[in-house]
Order: sequence, then C-alpha cells, then structure tokens
Amino acid sequence: MGRCGPRVVRHVRRCALACAAMLVAWTGPAAAEETPAAVINPPAAGNVGDVVVSAPEPRYVAPTLRDRIGRIWAPVLINDKGPFRLVLDTGADNSAVSAAVAEAIGVVPNPEDSVNLRGVTGTRVVPTIHVDSIVVGDLELHSKRLPIISDALGGADGILGTEGLLDKRIFIDFRHDKIRISKSHREKAEPGFTTIPVHITNGLLLVADVQIGKVHAKAIIDTGGQVTLANEAFRDALVKHLSSSDVAADEITGATMDVQRGDRVVTPPIFIGDVMIRGAHFTAGDLYIFQHWKLTKEPAVLIGMNVLGLLDTLIIDYKRSEMQVKVRN
Repeated sequence: MGRCGPRVVRHVRRCALACAAMLVAWTGPAAAEETPAAVINPPAAGNVGDVVVSAPEPRYVAPTLRDRIGRIWAPVLINDKGPFRLVLDTGADNSAVSAAVAEAIGVVPNPEDSVNLRGVTGTRVVPTIHVDSIVVGDLELHSKRLPIISDALGGADGILGTEGLLDKRIFIDFRHDKIRISKSHREKAEPGFTTIPVHITNGLLLVADVQIGKVHAKAIIDTGGQVTLANEAFRDALVKHLSSSDVAADEITGATMDVQRGDRVVTPPIFIGDVMIRGAHFTAGDLYIFQHWKLTKEPAVLIGMNVLGLLDTLIIDYKRSEMQVKVRN
C-alpha cells in the first residue's frame, strides 16, 4: 500500500505562519547575482486573529497563506456517487478513503481483507473496501480495493494516489480554486510559466534536483504533505553551515498516527529548476518514509504544501516529465 502524506499534529498553525516562504522565478544559475524575474512576498507576520476572511472558503484548491497551509483536493466520483473531496497525493501510489465515504456509498469495510497502510512515520494495518469505479476528469479506475484511513485529513474524504496518472496532465489553479485532470498531449509551457524537469520513479514519484545553500539534494514533490521534510543526510550536510538558532526540536505525526522526532531547520535559498524559494523551514530527521524509499545516504527532501501552495498555478505533466509553474504576482 502506498504511503499517505504527513500530517503534523503539533505546530500546524505555527508552521503555517513561519513556513510562508518566498518563491522567485530565477533567470540564472544558483551562484549568479541577478535580479529574479518575479517575486512572491511572504505574508506579513501577525496574529491569526487579525485575518479577515471576506470570500467563501475554497472548495478544492486553496493557497498557502500566513494563517493556513494550502491544499489540493480533487472532486472524485466513487461508484457513481459523490463527488468526494480526496487529497491529491503525488507521494502515494494508491488511493484511500475515510469510513464516512464507505458508509455514504453503502460498502461495509472488511476487517479480514486488510492491508498495511504506509505513512511518513510508520505503518498500520487497516481494513479495506472494494469499489467498482473511481472517476475524476479523464482518470478512470475500475475494480479497486481502497484502504480505510483515519478522518484526520483536514476535512478531506480520503486520498487520491498516483494510479493511472502516467499519461495525465494535472492543472491546479490556486487563485481560482480549480483542478483539472486530463490526458496529456505533451503541451509545452505557456508564456509566464517556468518549467521544472522531474524524474518519474517507482510509484510515479516526482523527483527533482535541487540545490539548498551549498547542498545538492533529491526533492520529491509531495502534494499530500502539509510541510516540507528532509532526511538526516540533508540535515547533517546543512547544519554545519547554520547557527544553533536556526535549528529547533520538532515532532511529526503521520497518517498512521506514529510520532517521530526531528529538527526544524531554517534553510538558505532553495533552487529547484529556475525557481528560487527563500525563507523555507524543513523538519529533518530519520523518518520512516526515507528508509522505505532507500533515501537515507544522500540528502533528500519532500517538498510539501507549505511551499507548493505559494504558487499561482501548478501543472504536473507526467508524459512530459515536468512541472510547469507560475508564481504569484
């Protein structure tokens, strides 16, 4: 069973404030001293109580703001019922739903037909249901077994994994609350977009090459994760260039409710393709998921929604093996 995105139980609100990084579309190499093409200013610091919501809550796609971490939910029909809001999780190779969804479609979970649910911090055995169809946009899956997961998904009804996405193009518009999953026709990026090449590895993981300060690392694009995580190899390579005030103790609680300790680290600028991210925070540690993916010896990170939610538009084209991104004005 594929893993589910990290759910940080402690410090979620603090992280939504402090992790509001700055994205910059960059026009030169990491070492160049040039003016970036576009800049996103991070939300100003302040109390959560100062935020005034003057528009309806987004239904599916919400940006990262100073009082919340962004999200990507997809409207999914299951057995022709719904739509249910499932978290689009590019780090999970299988979908899963909550017990409430099983009840809504009239399918009783079978405890004897269980699977091992894998999360960022550990594993857990959970019951499953069998469904006839899962449909969203041009994605259609038939005769699937879905694990039943905890309802601790921030209001979502489950997780939409990467099954069936190899020939798809996902369009995510944070500004207009839109998500579209369609067949890829290998469309090139439109003017105003920056292209980031990715490697597609086992389980359809999206992996990009990044440079963080002087450290080169592999970055997994993780739309199912709230925050950005890193392995111990990354932490050890980076902390030698940081002061003690840039590192603090933290904890991560995954979807399986296992808790692992880590270090919350303030990072130098992150270069991913021609995009620069400034002011980001990672939680780094010996997390279970890096052990499972055999990403323990070299620096590796999972870039979560605290960073991805700062974009204006994100397009993931699996057929082209690239992301096309537009930063906020």
